[in-house]
Amino acid sequence: MRFIPLAAPSTARAGLVTLASVAVALALCALIFVFYGVSPAEVYSTMLRGTLGDSTGLAEVGRRTIPLLLIGSGLAIAFRAQFFNIGGEGQLLLGAVFAAGTALFVPLPGPILLPAVFIMGALGGGLWALIAALLRRLNVNEILSTLMLNYIAVALVTYLIAGPWKGKDVRGYIYTDSFPDATNLPVIAGTQVHWPTLVLGVAVALGLQWLLSRSTFGYALRVVGENPGAARYAGISSARVMTIVALITGGAAGLAGAGEVAGIHHRLLEAGQISLGYGFTAVIVAWLARGNPALCLITAPVMGIILAGGDLLKIDLNMPFRVVDVFSGVILLCLIASEVFVRNRVVWGARA
Repeated sequence: MRFIPLAAPSTARAGLVTLASVAVALALCALIFVFYGVSPAEVYSTMLRGTLGDSTGLAEVGRRTIPLLLIGSGLAIAFRAQFFNIGGEGQLLLGAVFAAGTALFVPLPGPILLPAVFIMGALGGGLWALIAALLRRLNVNEILSTLMLNYIAVALVTYLIAGPWKGKDVRGYIYTDSFPDATNLPVIAGTQVHWPTLVLGVAVALGLQWLLSRSTFGYALRVVGENPGAARYAGISSARVMTIVALITGGAAGLAGAGEVAGIHHRLLEAGQISLGYGFTAVIVAWLARGNPALCLITAPVMGIILAGGDLLKIDLNMPFRVVDVFSGVILLCLIASEVFVRNRVVWGARA
């Protein structure tokens, strides 16, 4: 077997390889379930029946889709620019911190307060990602910096809710006081789906797709991502592009954090309660979308089904708590491994 590099892999090829890699991932997960002693058919039927076939489960899919869509859309353009941001989790948390600080301590009129919460949430996430972009100028790998910044963000949230922002009536747990009623987002009746943030997520995905494919900056971003040498020759500043990309992708994650605290919790809580690993799962959302934010409208609900279905497996089939991590890890591994088949044609037989 030999690999022949392709000058310009087609979109159809990338799509087919992606679907094949997901199928391989599901087959590998099925094998793991067999070794665990559970029928793969029972696992997958439980997941689908409890999510797509049940109104409560469908609402849980929607709830998880919201942050995945926002973070995944931002990461899609980051990956397209070869800015490998693995810090969506920390950027979501900083968005939640800035949103909570605005809701709790900034005396604004009711109609202005809610937009300010989201603006500050986007600012918090963007500034947290900007740290990695600035460190990149000093030759610090953004994979490492964004990953490490996640842990700092968790520690910062814990410090705030256990210290200066600790609520007055806390009993046994640590969290802030409740937000003013003016900052509470409306939800679909009987669910935790805060639909204004969902609408915002759709708008962000479509807007970033337009930015990527129809704007001058999008052209510069694609050139920097596909051929940095050509970008330098054309006078395009890679550092400037990376700075803007960091602000955009971090800002989108910050919006997700603002939506979680304003739409569901109405206070700042421990990091593990604000985010169920959305920042890491969104990496798969963006990778499945192949750098196209609009495709996150499809890939985010798919990963939402896996997250919501994973909870059902823990309850209905008594499977381990980390079963969702098995899904996510195997899918990401297969997606990364499949890149060689996107960029190369496989030739069988002896070399002539």
